[in-house]
Amino acid sequence: MNILHTSFECYPIAKVGGLADVVGALPKYQNQLDHEVNVIIPFYNNQFTKDSKRESLYKGIVRLGEFSYPYTIKRIISPDLGFKVFQIYIEGILDTSDVYNYENDTERYIAFQLAILDWINSEDSVLPDVIHCHDHHTGLIPFLIAHVDSYKTLREIPTVFTIHNAQYQGQISYDKLHYFPDFDTKKIGLLDWDHHINPMAAAIKCSWQVTTVSPNYMNELQEKANGLEGLLRHEKTKCAGILNGIDSQNWNPETDPMIKKNYKITNVVSGRKTNKKWLCDHFNLKAEKPLFAFIGRLVSEKGADLLPEIIEESLSNTDINILILGSGNSETEEQLELLKEKFTGRYNVFIGYDEKLSHIIYAGTDFLLMPSRVEPCGLNQMYALRYGSIPVVTRTGGLKDTVMDIGDNGFGICHDNASVGDVYYSIKRAIALYNDQKKFREIQKRIMKIDHSWNQSANQYIKIYESLIQ
Repeated sequence: MNILHTSFECYPIAKVGGLADVVGALPKYQNQLDHEVNVIIPFYNNQFTKDSKRESLYKGIVRLGEFSYPYTIKRIISPDLGFKVFQIYIEGILDTSDVYNYENDTERYIAFQLAILDWINSEDSVLPDVIHCHDHHTGLIPFLIAHVDSYKTLREIPTVFTIHNAQYQGQISYDKLHYFPDFDTKKIGLLDWDHHINPMAAAIKCSWQVTTVSPNYMNELQEKANGLEGLLRHEKTKCAGILNGIDSQNWNPETDPMIKKNYKITNVVSGRKTNKKWLCDHFNLKAEKPLFAFIGRLVSEKGADLLPEIIEESLSNTDINILILGSGNSETEEQLELLKEKFTGRYNVFIGYDEKLSHIIYAGTDFLLMPSRVEPCGLNQMYALRYGSIPVVTRTGGLKDTVMDIGDNGFGICHDNASVGDVYYSIKRAIALYNDQKKFREIQKRIMKIDHSWNQSANQYIKIYESLIQ
């Protein structure tokens, strides 16, 4: 099969969150199953671009209403990511340094999707057997293929749409409708949701198959999907939840070049001790105390607004260390910074994101905090398990699918609500586990054996593609 993934993110080229990790790994594992798997993303003017080589393959023109924009399809030659990566370059639109948060994001998203279809519709392109669209940034593609006459040659290509996070749907006001190519206006209802053009809703209506990034998240979306609950219930016969995996080649404590000491199950104690010591030395913490860490965006869906109070409660009443790595809400960032002076020697925070530091934290922290309100799949808990760090999580989304509580003969620490009280109680349970070093070490070794690689998930997607083609 010839499979084309369309996305605004792809690790290591451009990453904001878990979407990049998925698009940077799933195609590689599908490629290893003897399929031709390609990824197309925007061009980014960032450090990866400066360090890599590419060639120009195709030039075309994309039109947004009365405006015409020349575009170039570039293919990354090096480094080899395990699959072919194409980028769309449009001066002033698809040539940014960052991924999101530009005033012309709507124009960027639409131009990207139109350029993709214009290119694969050209004589210079080989038609894919399946087009896999990721999140709302590519959610218009199923509608455009199905209802724009100039793309009718693509109409028999199955489209799969994956919801990575239903909180962000890409709503567009109708004054931008003139950006769309001509289509039968009787079909405009397929674009509409709550009096806006809604790319995610359009994709759910028009794609051949809808997937989410965990089975439990698909169930949750039937009840809470930022306004799309009824639509997802109506379309449930073509919906499936497939748990994300992790790239076990990149995320491997035995070979990871980013951590301070590599280790495997047989020397997990000494290996993790070295990484923990580096973290504690670097952030002025005490290595003999249990270390809790949070890695992620400082936004409410991650429960990050709870962190300042959780830190206050925990450090005022227990003898532990806490380390935070993340950025996001400015008020939360400020509160976390202010706590450094109050809890010097027991708490620290790194505002921003550092890929190397995140690897060291997974390899050195004793417990990973994930007090999420919303977690479609979650990859951090899988990274933590792979490195022998015990996750402390809310039972939501993919966290419920991947972490079983120690009270149920499992290997993690779970709570039902994203609240300060629930998280604090879980932290006290984690401390009790840490104090039972024999059981703590047994669980560390046990969780490192859990297989969350992409092998199984990649096969599930292949089966979906094959069923659609047949």
